Amino acid sequence: MNFPGAENRDRGDVLEEACDILLPAALENQITAENAPRIQAKIVAEAANGPVDRDGDEILRQKGILVIPDLYLNAGGVTVSYFEWLKNRSGVSFDRMISRHEEMVNREMITAMETLTGQTLAADRRQELIHGPDELRLVVAALEETMNRAFDKIYEFWRMRDLPDLRTAAFLKSIEKVAQSYQDHGIFP
Repeated sequence: MNFPGAENRDRGDVLEEACDILLPAALENQITAENAPRIQAKIVAEAANGPVDRDGDEILRQKGILVIPDLYLNAGGVTVSYFEWLKNRSGVSFDRMISRHEEMVNREMITAMETLTGQTLAADRRQELIHGPDELRLVVAALEETMNRAFDKIYEFWRMRDLPDLRTAAFLKSIEKVAQSYQDHGIFP
C-alpha cells in the first residue's frame, strides 16, 4: 500500500474491473454470488485454491465467462516438484541426461552447416547449440509441454462430452486417469 506513483485500490473493486483475463490469487472465495454479477473479465484463471465459490462459479458460467479451474492452473508447481523428485531419485541433473553422443552429433551438424554456408556462428551461440539446453530450460520446456497437453485433453474432454465447464471436465478427466491407473496396476478390475 501507498507505493509511490500507484493508486491504492480496494481488492473488490479491482476484481470487478473490465479486463480480458482476471487472475484471482492467494485467497479463496474471492468471487462469490455477491460480486460475480459484476465481474467483467472474459476469462477467470484461478491462480489460488478455490478463489471462486460454487455460487459465483454458476453465475460466471451463466454470464459466459470461461473459468480456468485451479485444479489445472495450479498443477504447474506440483508438476515441477515431480520433475525435481525424478531428478533427485536418479541422482543425475536433467542437463546431464543429454548424452555426449548428442553433443558430438550437434557439433558435427553445426560444423557442416558452417562449412556449407560459409557463415560462422558466434562462439557462445555455437557452444549453446552443441551443449543443448541447461536444466532450467529443460524443466521449463517439459512443464510447458505437460501443461499444454493437459489443457488440450481437458478442453477436448469438455467439448466432446458437452460438459457445463472446464472445472467439471478437469475433475472428470482426473477421475478417469486415476481409474485407468488403478486398472493398469491391477488394483481395480
